[in-house]
Amino acid sequence: MKNAIKRMETTPRMSRIVIHNDIVYLCGQVAEDGSQPIGRQTESMLARVDALLIKAGSDREHILSATVYLKDIRDFNAMNEVWDKWVPEGHTPARACLEAKAAREDLLVEISVIAAIKNP
Repeated sequence: MKNAIKRMETTPRMSRIVIHNDIVYLCGQVAEDGSQPIGRQTESMLARVDALLIKAGSDREHILSATVYLKDIRDFNAMNEVWDKWVPEGHTPARACLEAKAAREDLLVEISVIAAIKNP
């Protein structure tokens, strides 16, 4: 059914994955350990994105859009060092990056991702 909405890893507050019309929407992902520096937090956050995309039937080559939130915009270059190695060549998504407060004080970076299903 084309217009069906599938929700995965759902809690009373949110779903970590929502799929609609072969598009995957991930809730904001953060690092597992907020005590780490920005590079490690970015690596951890992107690993979580990878795992959720695979679970949803997608991968980083199918990311359409990403929004990155940095606690401190001065971490932009350090975050991008990790991002640039993670994004497959030729598959860079549309992306925005901005400074914003996080839900927890220790979080330095968060990402929200929209991707296409690999083989609809």
